[in-house]
Amino acid sequence: MKVRLLGSLEITDGHLTFRVPGEKLRAIVAALALSPGRPVSRHDLIDELWGEELPRNAENSLQGHVARLRRIIESRTGRDGPRGLIQTSSFGYALSLPERDVDASLFTALVRQATAARRASPERVVKLLTEALALWRGPALLDTGQGMISRLAYTRLTEVRLMAYEHLFDAELDLGRHREVVTELQQLHAQYPLRERFCEQLITALYRSGRQAEALDAYHRTRQRLSHNLGLEPGDALRARFQDILRREPVAL
Repeated sequence: MKVRLLGSLEITDGHLTFRVPGEKLRAIVAALALSPGRPVSRHDLIDELWGEELPRNAENSLQGHVARLRRIIESRTGRDGPRGLIQTSSFGYALSLPERDVDASLFTALVRQATAARRASPERVVKLLTEALALWRGPALLDTGQGMISRLAYTRLTEVRLMAYEHLFDAELDLGRHREVVTELQQLHAQYPLRERFCEQLITALYRSGRQAEALDAYHRTRQRLSHNLGLEPGDALRARFQDILRREPVAL
């Protein structure tokens, strides 16, 4: 069995894929799946589900939701042992799955492997990060509520995803694939116009592709956005890359 968090929440069992009905049940699955094999306290789960608007007997309500979740998993999968999947302890509940069976954990593990290989093998970095980024189907934890566990995980996973793209483009540019990455860099730079690293990579790819004027224009537009939105000038790395392109010097990451 696998749990998918990088998009709307899904559970898969072999060729079967199903969604868990009810935001609170999905919030329980997400909170447990973000720490596979490790117990999550009842207190943290109650806070995740209800925040400050607690029901009259929150622990009994939580227990009832977990029981319903087990019944749903059993009915959808035909498995006889949902209690083995969602384990109860005196502390709380744990999802008995290896980390590789939760897409968010697999994603972060692949990114860690790629980061370790950055200096040694750009080809391996591209392979690992392409595999990692392909796990995403939409915004992380799309339908698991606004509890603190989900919100913090969403922020963390989104940042790791953006860093993964940055490392991927570094590796692609190291391999001389500047023309191949221009379009995707343009799309990401348009989506995250204040993220300077994407701008630096974009103007590098444009310049190496013989498109100096477009590279300079992309820099100036980013500078204007930074000034207008944040009251800031571009950082040292981006300004240095701009000067290299302006002087028509060779550029390398």
